[in-house]
Amino acid sequence: MEFATKCLHGGYEPKNGEPGALPIIQSTTFKYDSTEQVAKLFDLEAAGFFYSRLANPTVDNVEKKIAALEGGVGAICTSSGQAACLISLMNLCKAGDHVVACSNLYGGTINLLAVTFKRFGVEITFVDQNKSNAELQQYFRPNTKAVFGETIANPSTDVLDIERIAKLAHDNGVPFIIDNTFATPYLCRPIEFGADIVMHSTTKYLDGHALGVGGVLVDSGNFDWTAHADKFPEFVEPDESYHGCIYTKAFGKAAYIVKARAQLIRDLGCLQSPQNAFYVNLGIETLPLRMEQYCKNALTVAKFLASHDKVKAISYPGLEGDASHALAQKYLRDGKSSGVISFVLKGGRDAGARFIDSLKMVSLEVHVADIKSCVLHPASSTHRQLTDEQLAHAGIDAGSIRLSVGLEDVNDTIADLKQALDQA
Repeated sequence: MEFATKCLHGGYEPKNGEPGALPIIQSTTFKYDSTEQVAKLFDLEAAGFFYSRLANPTVDNVEKKIAALEGGVGAICTSSGQAACLISLMNLCKAGDHVVACSNLYGGTINLLAVTFKRFGVEITFVDQNKSNAELQQYFRPNTKAVFGETIANPSTDVLDIERIAKLAHDNGVPFIIDNTFATPYLCRPIEFGADIVMHSTTKYLDGHALGVGGVLVDSGNFDWTAHADKFPEFVEPDESYHGCIYTKAFGKAAYIVKARAQLIRDLGCLQSPQNAFYVNLGIETLPLRMEQYCKNALTVAKFLASHDKVKAISYPGLEGDASHALAQKYLRDGKSSGVISFVLKGGRDAGARFIDSLKMVSLEVHVADIKSCVLHPASSTHRQLTDEQLAHAGIDAGSIRLSVGLEDVNDTIADLKQALDQA
């Protein structure tokens, strides 16, 4: 199937007389006829559902659809994007391990990695993704277990050189994990450029309507855990919590995603709810149409802002001359760069506040990648916990504004921005 067809028909395949729309299986439990059947489920010897903390039929169908869209061997839908990020690294790391992460990340991710993972005993080194390979190489250690980055950074919109960073990770014997939230698999499929694990906040473009919080983790199946058994013994040695199961032998290319569900989803219980998975599926069905219009509207708005005399700086990879324009042309479908724009007004923080407070149609929301246009001041919200130095490392000016262009008539969006700029 082509991408748009997968968005409609992937994952759920109704049989004769079954519902045409994906059903919501709103049940915590599932009935079986014998203890032998249940035992096989608990031993990972049979596929099926026994408790919705680990797996659910509705969620399972959405996981299969997203795995197909990203080109992976399997996926897990989680309770939030933060949960997907947490699981992605906890599946690899233990106390005493180390991760190399791009500094240009979503503020919540930075806090999760720098504060919470530190409490777990996992050290994170944040690096400038634009440094040379030789400069980045010095940050790797014998106990480094992964590299983490974002396809399109939130909120700076910088595009990551995926192939280069993936090769650097592989040269050091570790997988490359990438957050593909802003690009979605419609604009970029990072696995095709060497990424090993892909994650999303499904709350954003995949859902698209601000209905349900969620996340997803996709396994490419391409990283060879056996070849790096010294770094990742838990994939190639018996798991005593599952009667000695060896994930690489029992599940082959799907070892990573099965281990993530069998150990971490089992113990942490952060699976996505059936209701929210249903919403994500509805959003995905129109993803290609929406992404095309988001990108078209955002480029028009970006050109307007770039020419406005009150705008000090603007970052949108779709603009010629943008620092990430060449990378957008390489990694993003037709160079389209999502609906998110980052810009700074002359007058800094105060001017930005006046501008935001003067908007009438565009909403001030702690959200992004919605069907409706919304705006946010990252330094006082999503990145509020960061110091000015950390903001600078993340590519964020204290007066930066993140604008998520929605699907309204673009002339109405520009009219609202114009009147607010007049008062800034």
